[in-house]
Amino acid sequence: MRIGTITNLAYVATVLLTMLAGLSFILSAHSALLERRAVEQHLALGELVDELDIGAEKRTDDIRLYFMRGAEDELAAFYVDEKDERGFEAAAQRARTLGATEDEIAVLNRIVTEAEALDTIERAAIADYRDGRQEAARQAVFGPAHEAAHKDLLGSVDEVQQMITARSGEALSRAKARSDLFDIIAKSMLALTALVFLGVLYFVLKRRIATPIVAMTGIINRLAKQDFDVEVPQVARRDEIGEMTAAIAVFRANGLERERLAAELRRDQRIKDFILQMMHRLQACQTQDEIADVVTLFMPQTFPGMAGSLYTHDEGHRSLVPRSSWNGPETTPAAFPAEQCWALRRGRPHLSDSNDHDVACPHLEETQRPALCVPLTALGETVGLLHLEAAELDRLEEARLYLELIAENLGLAIANLQLRERLTGMAIRDPLSGLLNRRSLDEAINRIAKAPAPHACLMLDIDHFKRFNDEFGHDAGDAVIRHVADILHSALPEAGEVFRFGGEEFTILLDGVGEAEALRLGETLCAQIAAAPLSDHGRFLGTVTVSVGVAAAPQEGPVATLLARADTALLAAKTAGRNRAVAVSSLRGFRPGAAAG
Repeated sequence: MRIGTITNLAYVATVLLTMLAGLSFILSAHSALLERRAVEQHLALGELVDELDIGAEKRTDDIRLYFMRGAEDELAAFYVDEKDERGFEAAAQRARTLGATEDEIAVLNRIVTEAEALDTIERAAIADYRDGRQEAARQAVFGPAHEAAHKDLLGSVDEVQQMITARSGEALSRAKARSDLFDIIAKSMLALTALVFLGVLYFVLKRRIATPIVAMTGIINRLAKQDFDVEVPQVARRDEIGEMTAAIAVFRANGLERERLAAELRRDQRIKDFILQMMHRLQACQTQDEIADVVTLFMPQTFPGMAGSLYTHDEGHRSLVPRSSWNGPETTPAAFPAEQCWALRRGRPHLSDSNDHDVACPHLEETQRPALCVPLTALGETVGLLHLEAAELDRLEEARLYLELIAENLGLAIANLQLRERLTGMAIRDPLSGLLNRRSLDEAINRIAKAPAPHACLMLDIDHFKRFNDEFGHDAGDAVIRHVADILHSALPEAGEVFRFGGEEFTILLDGVGEAEALRLGETLCAQIAAAPLSDHGRFLGTVTVSVGVAAAPQEGPVATLLARADTALLAAKTAGRNRAVAVSSLRGFRPGAAAG
C-alpha cells in the first residue's frame, strides 16, 4: 500500500477524533464560561450586600458622633449616608438584575423596611436635639429601641449574605463539575488521537519513511553543500520514497553536470583574466627581455602543468634562439633554423606527438610528450615561435584557441618592439658605419657633464681620406669608413662609446679613464688600424692610418670644452705627421681648464 493511502486513512481518523475533541473543548469552555458567570454573580451580589452592611453601620456611627460631639460636619455626613441608605430600594432592584432569587429579594425588601424604621428613629432624635432636648435625643439614639432596629437591620443583611453565598457556591460547584466532565472527554479524545498518530508514526513514518529518510539525510546534506561525490543508493520501491530517491539521483546527476560546467566556466574565466593581464603588460614592455619575463611569469599561471619556451630570431635572422622557458620543457635547443619547425614552414600551428598523428618537427626529436608549435607573426612576417608541451594531447587541443590568441598578441608585441628598436637605431646611429651619430654624442656629453667621475675623449680622423675617394671611388671610401668603424667597435673597452662625428672623423668617450690611459688606447688604435690592410671587391686599397687627439676632464678642463680640446690635440697630431696619438696636455702653452681655439 502506498504511503499516501495509509496517511489518508490516518488523516480521516485523526480529523474525526480531533473534531470530537474540539467539540468537547467547546462544551468545556462553555461550562467554564458558566462557571465564570456564577463567580461574577457571586462577587457582584456579595459586593452589593457589603455596601448595604457598610452603609447601615456608617450612618448610625455618624448620627451618634453628632450627638456626642455636636459637630455639624458629622450631621452633614449623616445626611450623605442617609442619601446612600435610601438607595437600598435601588439595590434591591439591582440584585434582581444580577440574578438574585425571590427569597433573596424578599430579604432585601425587608432590609429596606428596617432601614426606613431606623431612619424614622434617627430623624426624631435629630428633631429633639435641635429643640433643645439633647438628653432625650441621646436616649433615643443610644436606647434599646434604636439598638434593636439596628441589630435587626444588620441581621437581615447577614442573612441575605449567607443566602447568596450558599446559592452561588452550589451554582459554582455544578458549573465546575460540568466543565471538568467535558474537559475529561476532550482529553480522552486527544489521547485517542495521539494513539492513532503514534501508531501512524511507528508503522508508517518510522518503518517506511523515517528509516530511509534518516539513511538519506547525510546524502541530502552533502548534496546541499555541493558535494556531488556522494553515491545515491538504488531503492526498489514503488512508493513516494522510491520516487524521491530517484529524484535525488537525478538532482545529483544534474548537480554534477552543473559543477562541471561551472568549473569549466571558472577555468575559462581564470584563463581569460590571466591572458588579459599578460596582454596589458606586453603592451607596456620596452625590450624583448621584458616580454620574455612577462611570458615566463604568466604562462605557468594561465596553463598550469604545461611547459613551454619562447623563441625569437637571432641578429642575423638565420636561426631561432630561446628567450625564456617555464615548467621545464623536455626540448629547449640552444638554436635551430626555421626550416626545422613545421609551424614556421607552414605559417600555422603544428601539433606533434609520439603517436604519429602528424609529422613531428625535427627540433623536437628528444621529447616524448605531445608538443604544439605556434608561429609568432605580425604583418605577414615571422618574428618568433611559441613552443608548448603537455602530458596529454587533449590538454593542448583544449587550450589551442587561447594559445593562438596569445601567440597573435605576442607576435604583435615583439614586432612593435623590433620596429621601435629599428626606428630608434635609425635616429641614434649612423647608417653607413652602424656607430652612434653626432646627436647621440651631444646627449652623451650632456650626460657625463653631470657625473663627477673622470672622462676622456678621443677624436680620430682618417689620414688622407680624400685619396681613397679620388683613386677608388666613393664606394671604396665607404668601405674605409666601415673598416675603421669595425676596428674601433671591437677594440673599445666596456666603459666606452664610439661615435661617427662626421665625414671621416670619429669620437670615443671613455668613463672613469684619465688622459694617460686614453692616450695609450689611442696609440693602440693607431697601431691596429695601420696593421690591417684593406681590400674592396678584390681591389687592394692599401694601408689606412688615423690621427688621434686625446683630452680628459675634469682635471685637465671642464666637460664643456672636452670635444674642443680633443680636436685641438687631433690637429696637432696631423701637423706632427699623422698616424699618431697626441694628448692636449702635451701641447706647448696648454693651460688646464682652457679651451683650445
